[in-house]
Amino acid sequence: MTAPQHHIARPIPLARPDVGPRELELVAEVLASDTLAMGGFALRFEAGIAALTGRREGVACSSGTAGLHLGVRALGIGEGDEVITTPFSFVASANCLLYERAVPRFVDIEEDSLGIDPDLIEGAASDRTRAILPVHVFGRPCRIEEIDALAKRRGWRLVEDACEGLGSSVGGRPLGGFGDVAVFAFYPNKQITTGEGGMVVTDDAELAETMRSLRNQGRDADGTWLRHVRLGYNYRLDEMSAALGVAQLERLDELRRGRARVAAAYERALGDRDWLRLPRAGAGEIVDWFVYVVRLHPDIDRDALIGRLAALGIPSRPYFSPLHLQPYYREAFGFRPGDFPVTERVAASTLALPFASRLADDDVQHVADALAEAVA
Repeated sequence: MTAPQHHIARPIPLARPDVGPRELELVAEVLASDTLAMGGFALRFEAGIAALTGRREGVACSSGTAGLHLGVRALGIGEGDEVITTPFSFVASANCLLYERAVPRFVDIEEDSLGIDPDLIEGAASDRTRAILPVHVFGRPCRIEEIDALAKRRGWRLVEDACEGLGSSVGGRPLGGFGDVAVFAFYPNKQITTGEGGMVVTDDAELAETMRSLRNQGRDADGTWLRHVRLGYNYRLDEMSAALGVAQLERLDELRRGRARVAAAYERALGDRDWLRLPRAGAGEIVDWFVYVVRLHPDIDRDALIGRLAALGIPSRPYFSPLHLQPYYREAFGFRPGDFPVTERVAASTLALPFASRLADDDVQHVADALAEAVA
């Protein structure tokens, strides 16, 4: 018997930025001005993100990847230095080390939080270890408090990759509030968007000034256009993007409520299924989910399921693929399957479902019904 086909009133995207009249208003204000770069909106956006995370300084930049690179470079992490990090992440969190010829030392993750396992960190350290770069995966905190304490005890620098963690907190402390520097990203599927864009936050004013110089072609604080005091990059955030970010920050509570509503709708629709595991916050955590990633029972063929969902009009995607098994990393470092078993097992089971602040509850139910049908 042929399975019944679902009919939907409108397409359901995997992700969708929530942009409204306020964003249009502020971007139009920039376009009507004479300042399209290095203006007041970037400063407002920096101040807003710094205040949100309880940090003293914000440094806006062109992407989360650029922000990670700025942090690594400004901290003086360089050739031959080893940085302990996770293989379960987007590739930028390891690539930013390679840009400076540093060496990523991967440590396996925890089954629950999907963050780097603090209990394995010291076993991976050497006399060349300079820093730890933990990642908050999908918006859920890793065990950052323990990692922060370990870094302080060992004299290591801490680069907190909070690119997916804006708005989340642990123990009442916002993600991005730990370490020497923390980095956020604002791609269109993030909690707030600037189109492309990122932000580094820190409490160290001197470090912030170094990163401002680095993002601006190595110019000094006096801004002399053709005077370059260090090797720098064009990592600036333009004013249109910054204005978009300012408007999104004004609407942050509204956007967070929308994502919380959608996550709750998925919990109601899928919470009793024994063939999948839903993302949930841990004790003392508040999570503003960046994407909604479920984990499937190992007997389910995830890739075949993605195809069946697509036939039903439902987009889905694996999230993430282990970094150590990426072709470049295998060739450069000799990694093999089995090196980080928890990461590999988790990565084989993940499935990102449609998630956006404006996704209707009936669309969530439709996704859930389609998923159950496709599994069956």
